[in-house]
Amino acid sequence: MTELVTNIFFLLLSVVVGGVLVVFLEKKNQATFIKLSLAFSGGFLLAIAFIHFLPELYEEQHTSIGIWVLVGFLVQLFLEYFSGGIEHGHIHAHANKKIPYGMLISLSIHSFIEGIPLANTELHGHGEEHLIGQHEHSLLLGIILHQLPVAIALMTLLRQSLIKPSTSWILLIGFGLMTPLGLIFGKLIPMDSSIPFMDILLALVVGMFLHISTTIIFETNENHRFNLAKLTAILLGVGLSMGLI
Repeated sequence: MTELVTNIFFLLLSVVVGGVLVVFLEKKNQATFIKLSLAFSGGFLLAIAFIHFLPELYEEQHTSIGIWVLVGFLVQLFLEYFSGGIEHGHIHAHANKKIPYGMLISLSIHSFIEGIPLANTELHGHGEEHLIGQHEHSLLLGIILHQLPVAIALMTLLRQSLIKPSTSWILLIGFGLMTPLGLIFGKLIPMDSSIPFMDILLALVVGMFLHISTTIIFETNENHRFNLAKLTAILLGVGLSMGLI
């Protein structure tokens, strides 16, 4: 129970910190900070997908798990049709005081899904720890590192849309609650089922991570070259994942 509360606290904290940073960075170059923090998280997400999760998913479930990774990739592609790509720093604000429901629902679905595999920290099969339990901290850290810049981008968009500050905070906290709700929902999924629900859900999340991280990494500037600061941020994210092996 203590671990559950701690995980929920840090998941919520990352979103709240993102909102607070918007207030302090409002008159500064937020776009640069968002892009560099996204680049860092993109490098981390891509690395943990390849180094931690994909090898062990294939080891446990063989080639059939690739279908679910692909489904997760396509699900994220579909969700970004409604979110406008805010997951990788695209902010398209309009000063019309309208709440972007489509974007918020899309972000909420994404956050809910990625929170579910965090619930699986139990022992699984033959006395060995389940692969999600083995790398729970890298999954949790990956979600937190990505939630922070997304929260900054979301709060920036809400403020630029001239939505009332109180409403903006309510919407941001609502978004922040979705991953913890996914975690709590995951606790209700039976672990002794013949269907590997958690491995399938993790594969979906990995596919979503792959879409987000590759989009972040391969987005280029006007001259179609990587910015040195962005490249450095990506490599630092990869380096952090290597330290978690």
